[in-house]
Amino acid sequence: MLVEIDGSIGEGGGQILRYSLALSAVLQIPVRIYNIRAKRRNPGLRPQHLTAVRALAEITDAVVQGDRVGSMEIVFKPRTRKAGIFEFNIGTAGSVTLVLQAVLPALLFSDKPSRITISGGTDVPWSPPIDYMRYVFVHNLRLFGAEVSIELLRRGHYPRGGGRITVSVEPVKDFLRSINIVRHNGIIAVRGRSHAVRLPRHVAERQARAASTIVSEKLGVKPLIDIGFYEKHRDPHLGPGSGIVVYADTKSGTRLGADSLGERGKPAEKVGAEAALKLVEDIETGMAFDRHMADMLIPYMFLAKGRSVAGVAKLTSHALTAIKITKMFLRSASVEIEGEKDRPGIIRIDGIGFSR
Repeated sequence: MLVEIDGSIGEGGGQILRYSLALSAVLQIPVRIYNIRAKRRNPGLRPQHLTAVRALAEITDAVVQGDRVGSMEIVFKPRTRKAGIFEFNIGTAGSVTLVLQAVLPALLFSDKPSRITISGGTDVPWSPPIDYMRYVFVHNLRLFGAEVSIELLRRGHYPRGGGRITVSVEPVKDFLRSINIVRHNGIIAVRGRSHAVRLPRHVAERQARAASTIVSEKLGVKPLIDIGFYEKHRDPHLGPGSGIVVYADTKSGTRLGADSLGERGKPAEKVGAEAALKLVEDIETGMAFDRHMADMLIPYMFLAKGRSVAGVAKLTSHALTAIKITKMFLRSASVEIEGEKDRPGIIRIDGIGFSR
């Protein structure tokens, strides 16, 4: 069986490649992906995508065709799933978190614990910042019974990169648990992390202050936001760069998060406000998961044992594309979607109860 996937469907971006490779690696089903990133300005594989391909090839001892920068088509044939200690360097400011998205499912279903180090960009545009992954994503993944921890060794911003993370993964014992969480049922606390690398300390403080003011006014909750400041001449970071992640713990046990990155000419107050307003907007929908978790949940809901139900603040195009891709591998899986695109919704998936 060879699954063939048109990489131009939906938004036609790198997400299709990552999810296809992740499912191929877990299920041990060969896949051919063509028209890779066809709708992007620079189509084909970029360094971060190539790193994901080669990382999964090593983890699964796969036979790969077309693994080169600029390639519009690859064939990926996995032969096993290996645990161990791995290290991968993107070599640019390409996102380490997007590489992690691709390789994590295979490591969860390996037979032993794994430790993987990835170098590249930790806080870059168009990808989840590392603080979202280690504070929000990892927390929500534990609801499925998955144990993952992320250690930030060094931040790396666009365009220089140079960031470094280490991820420890415990294998799933039997199955991933299904979840049934639609509403968040109220907020317990709001926390966050505001950072500035090779910039004045007040940049991180102003980001935090702006976010804190909005959260306090809109939600009536005073957030606790940590400051991460890295002095200009005393740290190994390549920088410069800044950003903030804010997140809310809920009575239903989930965690909703939002983020914003600094950039040249963008006031720190605007950075903090953007993150806070996105968090408030998602919380006010009443749904259990934020807009960014919507697509990240999909493969784990499909692989879990039993029916999973998740309320998401926004049915993003990424989430709908993730469902479409997964259905190409698991055609018998039942999926129900309640709600409209870019609006709050509920996703119901009958998982296959996959085990190694």
